[in-house]
Amino acid sequence: LIGRLMFELPEEMGLIAIAVRQTQGKGRGSNVWLSPVGCALSTLHMAIPLHSNLGQRIPFVQHLVSLAVVESVRSIPGYENIDLRVKWPNDIYYSDLMKLGGVLVNSTLIETTFHILIGFGFNVSNSNPTICINDLITKFNKEEGTKLKALTADCLIARTVTVLERLIDIFQEKGPNGVLPHYYKYWVHSGKQVRLRSEDGPIAWIVGIDDYGFLQVHEEGKGVESVHPDGNSFDMLRNLIVPK
Repeated sequence: LIGRLMFELPEEMGLIAIAVRQTQGKGRGSNVWLSPVGCALSTLHMAIPLHSNLGQRIPFVQHLVSLAVVESVRSIPGYENIDLRVKWPNDIYYSDLMKLGGVLVNSTLIETTFHILIGFGFNVSNSNPTICINDLITKFNKEEGTKLKALTADCLIARTVTVLERLIDIFQEKGPNGVLPHYYKYWVHSGKQVRLRSEDGPIAWIVGIDDYGFLQVHEEGKGVESVHPDGNSFDMLRNLIVPK
């Protein structure tokens, strides 16, 4: 529905679809996306000019959305230390332990405009199948003696879109360096050692993200290389970057 509508509406008009529940959630590649009630689920349409900073670096869109989801919680006064983080290229994590959300971006180039469909989903109030944001808030309240209130999916979708618009404006004005320091503040990979391609593959250290949104790793004896998100998967449990 949103894919048909997005070409017929004026460019200045925003378009978002929000679901309380999905029955055919889609992940990257052929992955199925589980969507129990209690998740924030939406698809957002954005138009990005090809000849803009972000239009020349479209892979960054998924990073900006992941950051916006984390910021939607951690920018609320009192919630700054809720341990919600980003995992390259498109996942939302509790610390570096457990996934509770993700982002899927599809783009279509029409003349000089990218039409971007951004699907994002993250678990707000359902403790299954892994953990949810309100579980993290409850845990934080017990540990810190605070009384932070539980959050709702509709509030966090609204905050995510608002933060995303601000991040895109900053990126369009300043490029990657305008947002990367903030991204690194919340990502799970700083200084992590990984294996490339297989469990007995070469050792590498994660350096950061290059100007086009690709992961940079420093392999012993080979210097810094960039890893493309569409051809590789990051297995956090085994600290592996493997071809898909």
